Amino acid sequence: MDWINLLIDIAKPIVLALITFAVGSAAIKIIVRIVGNQIEKSKLDSSLKPFLKSVLSVALKIVLIITVVGILGIPTASFVAMLGAAGLAIGLAFQGSLSNLAGGVLLLFMRPFSVGDYIEASGFDGTVKAIQILYTELITPDNKVIYIPNGDLANSGIVNYSVNSTRRVDFTFGVGYETDNQHVLTTLKGVVNKHTAILQDPEPFVRLSAHGDSVVEYTVRVWVNAEDYWDVHFDILEEVKTTFDAENISIPYPQMDVHVNQ
Repeated sequence: MDWINLLIDIAKPIVLALITFAVGSAAIKIIVRIVGNQIEKSKLDSSLKPFLKSVLSVALKIVLIITVVGILGIPTASFVAMLGAAGLAIGLAFQGSLSNLAGGVLLLFMRPFSVGDYIEASGFDGTVKAIQILYTELITPDNKVIYIPNGDLANSGIVNYSVNSTRRVDFTFGVGYETDNQHVLTTLKGVVNKHTAILQDPEPFVRLSAHGDSVVEYTVRVWVNAEDYWDVHFDILEEVKTTFDAENISIPYPQMDVHVNQ
């Protein structure tokens, strides 16, 4: 039965390839999980961990595919060449994805931010949760998840609020022209000096900064630890309003005088 032997000869590599693919896929999941756990426990930068796990998974799958193709009797060199040609065609079709991949590598190499940093980029802001191969995950203050393509991040300005340990909080307060200048300065300095989270080095800045159309503007600049920024921001706004009321310092609002000729 030559035809039976022929079928057996044809079926053997196919069955072996299917078994290899099934076993290899299961093995890849186990390897990625084990190595991923070791990566998580390692002292590597947290920005690299999800990226390395993604690269490992993709690389192992490529090796598995090449192995299965070899079992089927297809010359590996020819397949690799064909894979390269296909890769070029796919690359031209998915230039954006390749740009994101290159952007991810660039971000990990240049390190403009790390996992856990609070950044502002591409019109969004939030805490960096993970840097993947193609995109970066941000968690917004109201707990939304934003996925920003790495290509966009690598080619746009990035504001990293977590690099330095201290930040400056800026305020502008307007008071009426009838209010005594020295009284306002003393009151503002008293509010600033009373807040325990405000640093005294650099020294707080409190000065008259502008003569507006209907108000005299005072600029207040204080330095705080980065984690105290918003607490100080809201505390000072509330305390200045309360203290101005107590000191009878008026805060003008826009007014318009209308004169009617009879």
